[in-house]
Amino acid sequence: MTRRPIALATAVVLLAEAVGVVLLHGVLAAVLGGQRMSLAGLDPDAMIAGTWVMGGVFGAYLALCGAVLLRVAVRGVPPGRWARILLVTCALTHAVLGAVVVGLVGWGAFAWMMVVMGLVVLTLVAYAPVEPAGPGEPGGPVTPAEPGGPAGGEGGGPGAREEGVRPV
Repeated sequence: MTRRPIALATAVVLLAEAVGVVLLHGVLAAVLGGQRMSLAGLDPDAMIAGTWVMGGVFGAYLALCGAVLLRVAVRGVPPGRWARILLVTCALTHAVLGAVVVGLVGWGAFAWMMVVMGLVVLTLVAYAPVEPAGPGEPGGPVTPAEPGGPAGGEGGGPGAREEGVRPV
């Protein structure tokens, strides 16, 4: 199966991205600390603390998403309802950030965000819940009352179904 490697690759990418986000915010906080200028009257120390907090919160969010995907990859079971919601928000976050970074950073950053979003969506699709096929559907159970079923006759008589035709 290819589901586990996809989930594992996505988990590794998200965990690495979490570390990168925290490091990026650390660099931004260091630059803010070195400048010691206020922006519209804001205290520089408040901006430094806010940068660190934002980096920590966003890094923890990405690490949580990566941990959920790592658990999915190791156990081989689909994510539950809350894990799916978390991963959908992760994909949406990457889509929105991709739209923002295309103007601020460039097309390379946009491509990276879209690759990560695509990996998360691919994992969600690969582990999509499978609904059981109902009676009369291809792959579904054959009921005795259905034409062509055990009680409906096997021959080419009036009760037989044509191959590949779904009953109405």
